[in-house]
Amino acid sequence: MTEHPPQSELDELANGLTTLAVTGTNGKTSTTSMIASIVRAAGETPVRVTTLGMWVGDEQLADDSSMASFVRTVRRARELGARTLALEVTSRALEAGFAARWPARIAVFTNLTHDHLDRHRTPERYLAAKAQLFVKLPPAGVAVLNAADPASALLAEVLPPHATCMGFVARAGVEPVANVSVALACARAECDEHGTRIALADSAFAAELDHALQLQVPGEFQADNALAAAVAARAAGFSAAAIRRGLADFRGVPGRFEVCSREPLVLVDFAHTPDALVRVLQAARALVRGGGQLGCVFGCGGERDTEKRVRMGELADDLADVVWLTSDNPRGEEPAKIAAMVRAGAHGRASWHEVPDRRAAIGAALDWARAPDVVVIAGRGAETHQQLAYERIAFVDSDAVRDALRRVR
Repeated sequence: MTEHPPQSELDELANGLTTLAVTGTNGKTSTTSMIASIVRAAGETPVRVTTLGMWVGDEQLADDSSMASFVRTVRRARELGARTLALEVTSRALEAGFAARWPARIAVFTNLTHDHLDRHRTPERYLAAKAQLFVKLPPAGVAVLNAADPASALLAEVLPPHATCMGFVARAGVEPVANVSVALACARAECDEHGTRIALADSAFAAELDHALQLQVPGEFQADNALAAAVAARAAGFSAAAIRRGLADFRGVPGRFEVCSREPLVLVDFAHTPDALVRVLQAARALVRGGGQLGCVFGCGGERDTEKRVRMGELADDLADVVWLTSDNPRGEEPAKIAAMVRAGAHGRASWHEVPDRRAAIGAALDWARAPDVVVIAGRGAETHQQLAYERIAFVDSDAVRDALRRVR
């Protein structure tokens, strides 16, 4: 969102819209989409702006993240009488000053992990970009912080004096940071391939929610997204009934732990950072059935942060049983060079196969998989094109999975 319409136009459009903005390294798109589902459950027309596109109700207004598309979307929202905007905000947009031009009434922080250091250079600068969303909170603004993440302590320190702070903790037994009051905490999360049930620790808000949330989407990490969305929606004045119903109705986001097959269970996810890969592989491991194994197809992007490659190789080796190392978006970098850096992290626990062609790697993984197994296709999520050295080719991981499954079957 780098174009610059007049501030007067943005102020006019923002009038009457309550903005719930979500930032962080992981979970932004899913949390934003969960908030939109809660808005719909409350009987309102949801406005959803994410890195995957922009929607007013069921009408998609854009599939990009330009400011021109944003303005067109919120203008349409105003025409239809929508009142609530669920907005995903990237560190790039925040660094460019978006929070000053469109302040959110409710700012949500999911987490901070190793990512985008090719752009921000240091973790401190990356956090500083995220912090802009919270520094710019207006009067009556609310910060919703992941109290299990140490970065939340720093964000709480920079909040304006007039802002309110509400926290959530989605990991049982995790001690929250001292300066964030926890409104909602997970006592236990149980999941299978059909969904996730979250038991809530005792609190006033948990009691209103009957101490439980039910999701159709699988994965223990979904508790992070669901609790963030629930607390943000509560801060915006939505009822406990709408929150429960909206989260129960949520059917997931393309490319975010997307179930493409149930037997074997095949999941496509955007995980492209060490922390995200851990979360996804651990969640997938919990879904492996008796006698099954966990397979992982992934690579690392070219001309991007190189420091994470060895670590991601190490994590894949630790957490998966079989790894197909392939190309992500190599761009102008030699795929074999990227693969060698990733492979340097492997220490012999998993069985590794190096298949540079991504379609062939997905096919090989599905040839291997049997009914009790789980296969994770990580790194690109719902991206529609693969960036090679001299061309940009149409390629969607979930489509490649379905093509391979048709051949296998």
